[in-house]
Amino acid sequence: MRFLVTGASGQLGSAMVERLSPAGDVFAMRRNDLDITQAGDVDRVFRETRPDVVVNCSAYNFVDDAEHQATQALAVNAFGVLSLARAARASGALLIHYSTDFVFDGETARSYTEDDAPSPQSNYGLSKLLGEWFAADSPSHYVLRVESLFGGRPAKSSVDRILDAIRQGQPTRVFIDRTVTPSYVVDVAEATLKIVQSRPAPGLYHCVNSGTTTWLGVAQEVARLLSVQPTLVPVEMASIPFPAKRPRYCALSNEKLRTVGIHMPDWREALARYVQRV
Repeated sequence: MRFLVTGASGQLGSAMVERLSPAGDVFAMRRNDLDITQAGDVDRVFRETRPDVVVNCSAYNFVDDAEHQATQALAVNAFGVLSLARAARASGALLIHYSTDFVFDGETARSYTEDDAPSPQSNYGLSKLLGEWFAADSPSHYVLRVESLFGGRPAKSSVDRILDAIRQGQPTRVFIDRTVTPSYVVDVAEATLKIVQSRPAPGLYHCVNSGTTTWLGVAQEVARLLSVQPTLVPVEMASIPFPAKRPRYCALSNEKLRTVGIHMPDWREALARYVQRV
């Protein structure tokens, strides 16, 4: 099997390349290798690599910058996906695209399912929602919503920031009122490969670890795993004047993924594996 992985230098992309390599030939494309905002570049790479599966890990993830750089966010997160979808449709390749919890408004008290109506509150969230819709231009596609990713390289996630601060004995600022589903990129990559191999019904799935917590809960679990007494500084979301609005409750349910035989580990177990690794 021939895999084309875009955004291969990011934390999710690098994990995908590592996991897919034993399963076939992997063409790992960084931004310098493939700019998905250029349709001609996309067509060229498809002709050269002839992929069976396209795994799109390219994304514009600068949430706050997108409030005044909407054009850039749309170019990557929406129209770049459309170019990939059209090329995949023309070549008969399977397209896998990743989206985000930011497509929701966060005004709930339970984990979102795939049936819940999106209501993005930021340009970033809107660009990602459009990307979901454009991915469907390829009849053979999966849109996998992920959230609060950690564990990739470069290590720059919120979990890494918390882990580094606690290890160094520094005061650690953590949100107490943002509910999340931390997701280990290794587990997301494993689930992605299982989807490729088993081919459940095409469409939208939440691909996250199991369980929910707050960022305070994440920090407390990190401290427990390290057997240290941390200095945690509770922070409320309203106290930070973010340019882009964040969903307050953004946990995602992975029940639909479970019904097709793909079981995601609990976030605590995933975090323990990561802490041991680093």
